[in-house]
Amino acid sequence: MEQSYDSYKMLRFFRRKFKISEPGPPPDVREAFRQYAEGLDHMMADHLLHFLNDHQGERCSAADAEAILQNVGRRRLNLEDLFNFLLRDDLNGPINDQVHHDMTAPLQHYFIYTGHNSYLTGNQLSSDSSEIPIIRSLQNGVRGIELDLWPNSGKDGVHVLHGRTLTTPIPLIKCLNCIRDHAFVASPYPVIITLEDHLTPELQAKVAKMVTQVFGDILYYPESGCLEEFPSPEALKHKIILSTKPPKEYLISNNTNIDEENSLPVEKDTSEDEVLSDSDQDDEDNSVSRQKWGSVTEPEYRQLIGIHAGKAKKSLRDTLRSGIDKVNRLSLSEQRLEKAAESYATDLVRFTQKNILRVFPKGTRVTSSNFRPTVGWMHGAQMVAFNMQGYGKSLWMMHGMFRSNGGCGFVKKPDLLMRKGPSNEVFDPSLPLPVKLILRVNVYMGSGWRSDFSHTHFDAYSPPDFYTKVQIIGVQADSANRKTKIIEDDWGPYWNEEFTFPLRVPELALLRIEVREHNVSEKDDFGGQTCLPVSELKVGIRSVPLYDKKGVKFKSVRLLMRFQFE
Repeated sequence: MEQSYDSYKMLRFFRRKFKISEPGPPPDVREAFRQYAEGLDHMMADHLLHFLNDHQGERCSAADAEAILQNVGRRRLNLEDLFNFLLRDDLNGPINDQVHHDMTAPLQHYFIYTGHNSYLTGNQLSSDSSEIPIIRSLQNGVRGIELDLWPNSGKDGVHVLHGRTLTTPIPLIKCLNCIRDHAFVASPYPVIITLEDHLTPELQAKVAKMVTQVFGDILYYPESGCLEEFPSPEALKHKIILSTKPPKEYLISNNTNIDEENSLPVEKDTSEDEVLSDSDQDDEDNSVSRQKWGSVTEPEYRQLIGIHAGKAKKSLRDTLRSGIDKVNRLSLSEQRLEKAAESYATDLVRFTQKNILRVFPKGTRVTSSNFRPTVGWMHGAQMVAFNMQGYGKSLWMMHGMFRSNGGCGFVKKPDLLMRKGPSNEVFDPSLPLPVKLILRVNVYMGSGWRSDFSHTHFDAYSPPDFYTKVQIIGVQADSANRKTKIIEDDWGPYWNEEFTFPLRVPELALLRIEVREHNVSEKDDFGGQTCLPVSELKVGIRSVPLYDKKGVKFKSVRLLMRFQFE
């Protein structure tokens, strides 16, 4: 067979040629083929079935093996056929792509894929408000949508915008219609709309009318007016739920504080025992725009609230310990969560066993950046709210967590976060724990960059020099970073390296994988990334697709890897 070459311009009249390598099956694939083909030069359906169940840890039937052969267009597999099958992430992906968690537990037993200021197209200060980011979020499986409600300029209609900023408004009705039309395209499980309400009672009545007309029977709210216990995601399939503070009488006040999130960023000096709001702003602050209208409220609006939100009427620690009277959701900024986690971590965990905790980005994140979500998850926070329009490592972690459970937007919290001991003790992520299992990760090879990138994308004068970074993100004791050697001048890098990760809390660990292209004189180039929940990893040799910086899957770029647990 004739050897293929890549040609790169070196000087004005000279070009340099590089061989295009086509890496064959790694030794582990060859050995598996030899073992399961039982000395033959091919694998029949029964051989493939044994390979899938014994080596790959699947639970396949004979019909499944036959279906795979039909899918790859073969009656039997030789070594090259098996290798090509293993490289197909649609047939041999790293995690289960179906819903497989128990979906019948109450809502507080789940991490919920949640957006922050879901209508913004860009930064928090001057970007446009639009229905497009809401649609994109729902298409990606997000189940928590946030809308900030403000009177329009004529005070006779309702707009959605980031208040007291230069963001442009969008009519509420447009947001509601797009949620109705796209809520269940990616997942049948409920969508929770958190409302930040800055409206008069008259406009609240208009919102109630809009909501009931747009959503009709798919709008869920308790007939009693207040939930005694959260329903399950299964019971709430194809339902929309509103979550906000119920309207109440507001006294005329001279309070003119600016709310924490829906404003230009202002840092307040607060002690950890200061009265804290349930939502993105203090309850009194949130009432500023309402107080001048007195005590009239719209009862229909109150009745439509499915998940009540409220404020901590005492210190945060006291609230976490005693719970909140007739309130089902509490919200904290990322800074307040971090302070609480440092000072009284177990109170947070215990609180989230019965209530919903939402965590939102601090007000100074005007570029729509995000924080590390793992602190919230480790303490049981169900709704870690993120700016989905940004990108970066924190958002990649969020994408990784919610690849779990078939990408349905609800991930069952591990039992360790819901258990109580005989003396009411709960999980404390700061305590030292013994190693529970060992994860072995083999990075064999990568492919697809020549198809998805231009000839000179990484280097104008030679093929790329790829290496792979492998990282564990979780409790502090489990954190680890490894990387392969650099493979120079090769579009199809072959590493064949193994890494070992002892894990104490594998239930909360993420495996972050990133390919970089080495540059001597500049910052290394990005070559793709993914983040996978360790608890969802399939054992065996797997095709791992990579994603761009915004979380969009590349068409061809993937790694061949192996995962083993001991």
